[in-house]
Amino acid sequence: MFEVTIEPRWSLRLDNGEALSERTIALLCAVAEHGSLLRACAAVGVSYRHAWALIRDGEALLGMPLLLMERGKGSRLSPLSERLVWADRRVAARLSPTLDSLASELEAEIGRVQHEHEQPLRIRASHGFAVEALHHRLNRAGVLNELRYCSSVDAVASLALGNCELAGFHIPGGEFERAALDHYRPWLQPDSQRAIGLATRRVGLIVARGDPKKIYGIEDLARAELRFINRQPGSGTRFLLDLLLRRAGIEPAQVNGYEQCELTHAAVAAYVASDMADVGFGVETPARRFNLDFVPMHTERYFLLCHERKLSDPALRQMLQTLREADFRAEVDRLPGYQADNCGRVFELDEAFPALRVQASPEASMQRRPRPRGGRVRNNPQGT
Repeated sequence: MFEVTIEPRWSLRLDNGEALSERTIALLCAVAEHGSLLRACAAVGVSYRHAWALIRDGEALLGMPLLLMERGKGSRLSPLSERLVWADRRVAARLSPTLDSLASELEAEIGRVQHEHEQPLRIRASHGFAVEALHHRLNRAGVLNELRYCSSVDAVASLALGNCELAGFHIPGGEFERAALDHYRPWLQPDSQRAIGLATRRVGLIVARGDPKKIYGIEDLARAELRFINRQPGSGTRFLLDLLLRRAGIEPAQVNGYEQCELTHAAVAAYVASDMADVGFGVETPARRFNLDFVPMHTERYFLLCHERKLSDPALRQMLQTLREADFRAEVDRLPGYQADNCGRVFELDEAFPALRVQASPEASMQRRPRPRGGRVRNNPQGT
């Protein structure tokens, strides 16, 4: 099996055709990440002397300094360099999930030629860092799969319509579980579908390092001076935010920036990291990757939904085996805010989501559809 990689690239070009070197931008990003030019050189793989040559060439091209020298403190990014780093992060954060989905499509199409009698395992999923790790693991294991990112609602709808074998979606726990399940209920089929545990993850407020604006909870979003960056309408993360706002008695119109949206958790973090917003709402992983602070608000569970009859398919069996491997669970646990809880465990829907259980009359119980042959699907940590 092979893996297609598509990386976002951008350039800064003058009217005369001259362009800032991509290596220079990479070097500036490394300075921002590692805190010094010397450590950035090691990360990028250039000598200190060559790094300064790149910096001087860039300064001559743009007519402004890229690094500022301070006695006893070494070099730091100039305001122009800070914006260049912001642009690089913003491009990557906004485009990477889309490009990853496209790369997965290409992998599947090329893979069909190599495995002409094998159909890819089609995965439609809300973007998440654990499902991203699973996709790469399946590729390395030689499992032909096609991952496309979409909203949680679109994912479960795709499964119900027969357009995929796995749907990745997330459900907040506790008091918000019932409201979230009602959100997905039109596409849930408790008698024929099963939920496969992947991970739990923390969701909360993404704020600048050191939390200079003293943002401690959801109630702070009503402060008029704060600039907020939201997720797009239809996303599960925005749905959870709306539930938290409603519980706090805050109307969306009270939140400065509620209608300003980004499509991914990473893009929200990049927006805050660039000081275009004071606070965003998302998962913890990109906050830590952008060296930001994080105020946890809630924990949600991420599941892979499938039809029970598909659990015996070879690709699904291999996927379950991958989820249950100790090194994969360890990889998920290393993601900030993630835990590989119940990773690879197969649940009936009313077992995974107690809020689906309703008190039915005897007449209603008799009218329920019978369970598929074989009864309850039980978890077997040694295999399927």
